[in-house]
Amino acid sequence: MKAVSIQTFGDPGGMAVIDAPAPAPKPGQLLIEVRTIGVGGVDAVIRRGTLGGYGFREGIIPGSEVAGRVIAAGDPADAAWVGRDVWAFTGVGGAYAEQAVARLEDVTELPEGLAPVDAVALGSAGPVAHFALAQARFGRGESLLVRGAAGSLGIMAIQLATLGDAGAIAVTTSSPERGKRLRELGATVLLDRSGDGDALSREFDVVLDIIGGHAVPSFIDRLADNGRMVSIGVVGGYPPADFGMALMRSFQRSRSFGTFSLNTVPTDERNRIRAEQFAAAARGELRAVVHDVLPLTAAADAHRRIESGEVFGRIVLTP
Repeated sequence: MKAVSIQTFGDPGGMAVIDAPAPAPKPGQLLIEVRTIGVGGVDAVIRRGTLGGYGFREGIIPGSEVAGRVIAAGDPADAAWVGRDVWAFTGVGGAYAEQAVARLEDVTELPEGLAPVDAVALGSAGPVAHFALAQARFGRGESLLVRGAAGSLGIMAIQLATLGDAGAIAVTTSSPERGKRLRELGATVLLDRSGDGDALSREFDVVLDIIGGHAVPSFIDRLADNGRMVSIGVVGGYPPADFGMALMRSFQRSRSFGTFSLNTVPTDERNRIRAEQFAAAARGELRAVVHDVLPLTAAADAHRRIESGEVFGRIVLTP
């Protein structure tokens, strides 16, 4: 089969199209003929080599989510899945390929009316946004700042907060045009990337941070009394080693900082929320925002476009 491999960590040019052995499903796994592949910010972080300490090695086929049709099951007991259209989490890699395997518990059947392109824009981002808001104890009427709102995670967080009767929903954005699109999704306060701008609200009950990087302390300073900041991404790099001093300097305001990974959520809970969100999207209650659909062979270009800051929503690859 055709696949894309990270031959050399660093620049997107280190990725290459290769011929790879087609995977065979083991017991408890399904083999999927891939129709769409979601390209996420974490893919770019892995490609840069930033997460080498987590065991990633050059030669890996990146990507973690696909949608397609089940063509084989590793266990005869699971043969009823063959022929079904599904979304699947492939683990830490393996998605940038014509075929992929996934554990049965990491597969969600697509409802009628949900396209595979939309499924990979929602499948990972939706549950992360849902449980991150829960981790932050985000409540009705509270204000929210989404830092890095133009990606699929931010777009889902805005929509879910809107459905939950939020107070002000602020976003950081790089241009008025992107801000207009975020307003259409539910944002009410527009800030630039540094957190300056619209004066409707200057402090927030909850900050969801997808970016990380050197500016984390300045966004901790945007928390209201008892405010909670939750990091759900580091596409801009790790924060400075002393970022916690921003909390200590405002000790009497009872601010807090935490991290969130979907790995800490039981699989059945993730699947339940994902299925509910897929159904809501099929009914038109949630929007999947897809920036562009590119061939698998253009994976390096997809990564370049992500890093240029031009992408709004998700880029999707198709074999």
